[in-house]
Amino acid sequence: MVMKPVAQYAIPREPGRWRAITLAVAVHGALLIMLWIGVRWQNDTPLVVEAEVWSPQVREAAPKPQPEPEPEVKEPPKPVPKEIPEPVAPPKPVEKVAPVVKPPVIDPEIALEQEKKRKAEQLKERLEEDRQEKLKKQAKDKQLAQEKQDKLDAKEKLDKQAKLDAKEKLDKQAKLDAKEKQDKLDKVAKQEAQEKADLKKAELDKKRKQDEVDNKRLAVIRDQEMKRITGGAVGPGGSGDAAKSQGPRGDPSYIQKVGAKIRSNTVFNGAEDIEGNPQVEYAVELLPDGSVRGIRKLKTSGIPGFDEAVRRAIEKSQPFPADKSGTAPPGFTVSHKPKD
Repeated sequence: MVMKPVAQYAIPREPGRWRAITLAVAVHGALLIMLWIGVRWQNDTPLVVEAEVWSPQVREAAPKPQPEPEPEVKEPPKPVPKEIPEPVAPPKPVEKVAPVVKPPVIDPEIALEQEKKRKAEQLKERLEEDRQEKLKKQAKDKQLAQEKQDKLDAKEKLDKQAKLDAKEKLDKQAKLDAKEKQDKLDKVAKQEAQEKADLKKAELDKKRKQDEVDNKRLAVIRDQEMKRITGGAVGPGGSGDAAKSQGPRGDPSYIQKVGAKIRSNTVFNGAEDIEGNPQVEYAVELLPDGSVRGIRKLKTSGIPGFDEAVRRAIEKSQPFPADKSGTAPPGFTVSHKPKD
């Protein structure tokens, strides 16, 4: 930056310049005279110092007092007479004259330095104003950003709450749908269970009826076989020559033979863990070819697993062999123990 020199300012001359200079010189001369008199008077050493009070009004001095006659005894040493300074008339009031102001002589370097300082101050003030404006703008931007963030947070909170509400509604609806579906499934399962129970009951009834028919038919066949074996005797006493009617049910050798076969086909683990040696008893009805017509449990051993194993062994052992008559008996009774 190039600083231009400041033009020297010229103050116009005031009227009465020389008269003021003359009065100033006179006043300074009077002051010097008074100072010289005071210094000279101070150099004298008076015996007695007296102070006099002067009034601003001009008055004549009082007459000197007449000394009293002294006794003629011995003349003491005469005191040195005091020198009383003559009263000096007060100075005449000086007319006030406005001081002559000389135009200041401005040094170009000083003016340049002052101009630099002034511009530096102005630059500093302008920078400070800019900084304040920048701070205000930053504060305003920060406030706007905070307001924007608050709005975004509020919107996000509302969206989140709406999502939670929607999810809760969907979960509630899903629970209702699941409950309704489960109710339907339970109802269907209940119906199916009822149908199965009814079907099983019907099958049991059918089987029971079939068993009754089979038992009746077996009874007829048994009677026919008994008649054939006994030679056609009827009644409790019969018409044969034996003490009582005999057949395969009471044939120990046949029962021992089929019992050994059933025992060999029985598969049951855990007989050692059973307390005692319980017995299961089955009545087996056969067809003429030796196949099993029906199996009926007469006595249980108290161990369902063992009872079932013996039943499977009976079914596995068919067809059964013929007896002494050369044909398979209508039936027999077999008993079996787990530890045999």
